Amino acid sequence: MSVIPFSQALRERTWSSHGDSEGASFMKDLMTGAGTREDYIALVAQHYFIYEALEAAAARFAGDPVASAFISPQLTRMPALEQDLEFLLGADWRSAISPLPTTVRYVQRIDEVAAEGWAGGFIAHHYTRYMGDLSGGQAIGRLMQRHFGFETNGVGFYLFDQIASPKEFKETYREQLDAVEWSPEERERVIDEVIVAYRFNTELFIDLSAAKAAA
Repeated sequence: MSVIPFSQALRERTWSSHGDSEGASFMKDLMTGAGTREDYIALVAQHYFIYEALEAAAARFAGDPVASAFISPQLTRMPALEQDLEFLLGADWRSAISPLPTTVRYVQRIDEVAAEGWAGGFIAHHYTRYMGDLSGGQAIGRLMQRHFGFETNGVGFYLFDQIASPKEFKETYREQLDAVEWSPEERERVIDEVIVAYRFNTELFIDLSAAKAAA
């Protein structure tokens, strides 16, 4: 009996979580042009806090024998996020943004995984964010350019100019996932953590919708 590659099992087991979003209306509005520039800025602001935590965790795992294979400067998003926020909000952007409740919990979870030194947990969050950015994120970036008249300023987060072929990059990433010699139990833990990460994303869209309604 052939064993399913881990990357395939991971995709199949988490597929339903991708579109599982009560808050999907927030992203649907953004994607269709019904959302506002302020909605987009609100999303970018939350990304800032999430990637600040994720990339701080990457620095902690840089010497880890398993996690280090997945860490690449080509994926780093923080400089682009800072430039986007300065373009969108001005020089005082840092004082203009704050994390929503889900973002606070999301960051806490990434910090916990890093503090535990759990490579599998870090890879779960790394996979969820960056593989999503290299997939659907590319379409989001193009739509934001179209809807709001951006060229590269404001959407730098979505522009992976150091990655010539996102498709090939993702294929290599999946090969690396398949090559990790995790036990069946550890594979289950990693899959569960990916589902946790997707749940945070779902709840973030709900928070963004609620914040918009309250405003």
